[in-house]
Amino acid sequence: MRLFRPTLRFRMALLYGGLVVLVGVALIFTALVLLDRSVASLPLFNADSTSITLTDGSGVSRTFDPAVLGAQARTSVRSTILHSGLIYFGLIILIGAAGGYLLAKQALRPIAKLTQTARQLSTDTLDQRIDLGGPDDELRELADTFDAMLGRLNAAFDSQRLFVANASHELRTPLTVIRTELDVTLSDPDASVEDMRRMGEVAIAATDRAHRLVDSLLTLARLQAGARGELEVRDPVNIAEFLPTALAAVAPETRERNITIEMECGRAWTLGDPRLLERLVGNLVENATRHNVADGWIRVSCGESDDRAWLHVANGGPVIATADVVSLFEAFRRGAGKTRTATRGSGLGLSIVRLIVEAHRGRLQAAAPPFGGLAIRIELPLVANPAGQGDVQLAASENGAVAVIEVVDAETGLSTATGQPGQPANPLDGKLVG
Repeated sequence: MRLFRPTLRFRMALLYGGLVVLVGVALIFTALVLLDRSVASLPLFNADSTSITLTDGSGVSRTFDPAVLGAQARTSVRSTILHSGLIYFGLIILIGAAGGYLLAKQALRPIAKLTQTARQLSTDTLDQRIDLGGPDDELRELADTFDAMLGRLNAAFDSQRLFVANASHELRTPLTVIRTELDVTLSDPDASVEDMRRMGEVAIAATDRAHRLVDSLLTLARLQAGARGELEVRDPVNIAEFLPTALAAVAPETRERNITIEMECGRAWTLGDPRLLERLVGNLVENATRHNVADGWIRVSCGESDDRAWLHVANGGPVIATADVVSLFEAFRRGAGKTRTATRGSGLGLSIVRLIVEAHRGRLQAAAPPFGGLAIRIELPLVANPAGQGDVQLAASENGAVAVIEVVDAETGLSTATGQPGQPANPLDGKLVG
């Protein structure tokens, strides 16, 4: 066990003191050299004669050797300088060490405050900040960076708590349905085979919903974990190939609610994970169906334009405020007019769409028309040479494809994110093919 742990403050003070010692030694050495040269250059000690005879008033003559006289003078000067220098040098060392210790304390004050704040942090105190004042220097930048990190952590913890609470609530609902149905049916001594069959159908439907929710949660977690990383799979994909499967999956519900589907798609090649892109298309079509109204409509189009492959899905439905559009892409958020059935969604569909677009370095636009419904446009980097002849390259660099949620005003066609005309100029035109 170490009995003494040199702190940073102590090491800085030691460094300051060491620098003072080095400078002091250098000054004394320089002074001695200069004085030696000055004494040696005096005319008295550079006489040509080998001796100097001095006669005082008494008539007594004394003879001195200039070399001996110069040596004695240099010795006397050195002794005086060393004696006085060591005294003052000791005082300078003490003052330098004390000053260095105080300066180190002042310089390290922000770090001490940062340490104190970090020790007090917990999941319930992430709202604390260092809030360091003073000059705009490196330590101020460090403190501001730490405060910004705390802000991100606080937001992440709040989001995680909300996510866990919502996930628990959503999972509790199908389990409650199953438990209630079992209790009611099994408590009836006269329950018929038909009652048992109905109980089984309700339990299966609730189990399917729980399964879909868990699957969506796993997908969401994987996407969030890898949001800043590279996709595991990057293959040329034609988005249009996923539309028939997605439309077939919602066909029973669209027939039951008499929803009209219009589709006009060309090729739309991009580079990415086929499984995730199929999920993206399926989620958009499913969202357009479940947020729709009876006798409603769905318009799907896709194609290629400039350096982007794009997919456009628009649907009728209840009126959505433009200010609420972005929140629809958060986890567990549902539209106000969503059909409340046993097979209703989990509120994760559009949040998964957003993360898939981010993972593919794409762009997401959304608009809420004044007559109701929602229009969503996805743009992904276009793939050059999708036939696989030679190397596959992106027509747009990855840095040029920014993942954003851009809300487009349905009446003006202007983007609230950029203030520039959206693409397409009218994002509600479901038949637009680029």
